[in-house]
Amino acid sequence: MQRIGFKEWALVCQALGTGKQSVIIRKGGIAEGRDGFAFRHREFFLFPTFFHEQVERVRLPEPKLPEPRKGEIEIRYFARVEESRLLTRWEEVRALAPLHILTENVVRERFDYDAAPGVHVAFVRVFHLDPVWRFPDAKSYGGCRSWVDLPEPPGELELRA
Repeated sequence: MQRIGFKEWALVCQALGTGKQSVIIRKGGIAEGRDGFAFRHREFFLFPTFFHEQVERVRLPEPKLPEPRKGEIEIRYFARVEESRLLTRWEEVRALAPLHILTENVVRERFDYDAAPGVHVAFVRVFHLDPVWRFPDAKSYGGCRSWVDLPEPPGELELRA
C-alpha cells in the first residue's frame, strides 16, 4: 500500500466513500509543478480538506461539512483509479454530472482555468479503511497541491468495499 494522500474536499471524500460520487475531477493546484497535474498514482488515500465554501459548491440537499479533528488527520477512505483521462470537450465533462456532487459552475471554473481548457478525470473505486487511520497533522500537508506523502500506514489497516 502506497503512502500517498490525495487532497480533496472533505465533502467529496465523503461522497466518494458513500457511493454518491464515482469520479474525481481535477485541474490542479497552484503548487503542482512545471508539468501540472496528472493522476500520477493509481492508488492513494483520500486526504480530506476543510474549508466552509465547499458547502455552497456541491449539489447536495443539506450538505454538512464534517468537523476536522484538532491537530489530527483522519483518513477514512482509500481509492484505486480504474481509468483516468484528460477531457478537453465541455460536453463530455458536463455529461459526468450524474457521477459527482459538484455544481456545474465549479466544474466549469476548473475546466476553463488557465490557457488550456480541460480537466483530468479519474474513475475510482473507493474502499473504507478499517480501522479509521488517524495521525498528527503537520505543516508538510499544507499548501495548494494535490499529492502529499503520508506516514507509514498502520499494519492492521484493512480495506473494505
